[in-house]
Amino acid sequence: MKTFAYTITDPLGIHARPAGQLVKKCSEFESAVTIEKDGKSADAKRIFGIMGLAVKQGNEITVKTDGSDESEAADAIASFLRENL
Repeated sequence: MKTFAYTITDPLGIHARPAGQLVKKCSEFESAVTIEKDGKSADAKRIFGIMGLAVKQGNEITVKTDGSDESEAADAIASFLRENL
């Protein structure tokens, strides 16, 4: 399992468009991807789960990847977050 934290910098937080893009990115990998915020967790391959976390600018999320390609998934998702959120 790979885990990393990221603080959201986008003024709108994780809203619909980037949430959809994040789901698409996470779905490229076999590994399970989970996002946690304030004790709640969501499957990052499901848009309603991500939207349900209501992540705002300045919130810290924890991303966990677990599976055969967890390292590649963690690197790609971290890169996506830095570039888009």
